[in-house]
Amino acid sequence: MAAMTLVEDFCPVPDIARTDMDAAVESARAAVGLPVGARVVAAMSGGVDSTVVAALLHKAGYDVVGVTLQLYDHGAALKKKGACCAGQDIHDARLAADMIGIPHYVLDYESRFKDAVIDQFADSYLKGQTPVPCIRCNQTVKFRDLLDVARDLGAEAMATGHYVRRAVAGNRSQMRKAIDHSRDQSYFLFATTQDQLDYLRFPLADLEKPQVRGVAAELGLKIAAKPDSQDICFVPSGDYRTLIDRLRPQGREAGEIVHMDGRVLGRHSGITDYTIGQRRGLNVAVGEPLFVTRLEPETRRVVVGPREALLTASLTLEETNWLGDAATIREAAKAGIPVLARVRSTRQPSPARLTLIDGAISVAFDQGEEGVAPGQACALYDPADPDRVLGGGFIRDTTAAA
Repeated sequence: MAAMTLVEDFCPVPDIARTDMDAAVESARAAVGLPVGARVVAAMSGGVDSTVVAALLHKAGYDVVGVTLQLYDHGAALKKKGACCAGQDIHDARLAADMIGIPHYVLDYESRFKDAVIDQFADSYLKGQTPVPCIRCNQTVKFRDLLDVARDLGAEAMATGHYVRRAVAGNRSQMRKAIDHSRDQSYFLFATTQDQLDYLRFPLADLEKPQVRGVAAELGLKIAAKPDSQDICFVPSGDYRTLIDRLRPQGREAGEIVHMDGRVLGRHSGITDYTIGQRRGLNVAVGEPLFVTRLEPETRRVVVGPREALLTASLTLEETNWLGDAATIREAAKAGIPVLARVRSTRQPSPARLTLIDGAISVAFDQGEEGVAPGQACALYDPADPDRVLGGGFIRDTTAAA
């Protein structure tokens, strides 16, 4: 096993051999697939992954331009370890770009980020949904707006530090899981369109996280042991409900906690305190474990029931994206193609099939799935090639198994 070095008491960093560094550079060059000297924009968040991407591409001989987005800048976010796209991280990105020797730009996207991600996050909870802000961020400010900037800078591609693979088959680009499945981020990137995927590059696809930290240390980058960013980067305290209360105080209207059989079991102080599948914090006791099975924002009711009531037979998708071989996701649904459906980033994909239910693009599970919540994403994979991402959509509504 490689020796380990601890830098600044943050994360352990493995020592790497010269051959491993050379392999990392060649892997980055292969991921880009462009002639040496081509201009590539590196999206730099200030973390170790995106910084290593910029450094490897520069070392591989590309004309690298670093771009960092300032997405928010409030309160403790400036000093919080593990945040991204705010004060300290922008500073880290600037220092890294200077050390690597590449030009670096900071773009103020606070207003766009608030409109596209933060406001949508708060509104989703008001609707009784469970949002995934990382996907919205990738879908909007990062893979839409930032790509336009990269093209304006004359870049032939934009590279990011995401752990996902891009492969070319025929005249189409495919999205595939990264070699390190424990770090794979394909669920969060299901909404990447074909046009975006043609332009994007992911140089870390063949590396594991310890290798990335080792490369950073070998290159003398100070962020080698910097902690990873948190999922909800714009909630520094981790208390997202405080943010929602400030942005959407109407979510604090009280209502009833109702058993699915119709019994009123108690009251709550705001529907935004609850998500589908939640067990703790219900403050009701009926002699059996109860879970949130449904949220009714119109009546402000929180509906609870036994665990088996969480089983979902099918779900309906909205805002879909398609990367499969069929012409469209609707054509794939008409054909009833089999898929592996992943309804949360921490869940394994489950066997299912695409179908149409009342004309809507839907996913029907072979054996039912637990923990499915409107607002979450459903990423689809190919059962014959489970590393391949077929696309997906956001969950609009669900049908119970029983």
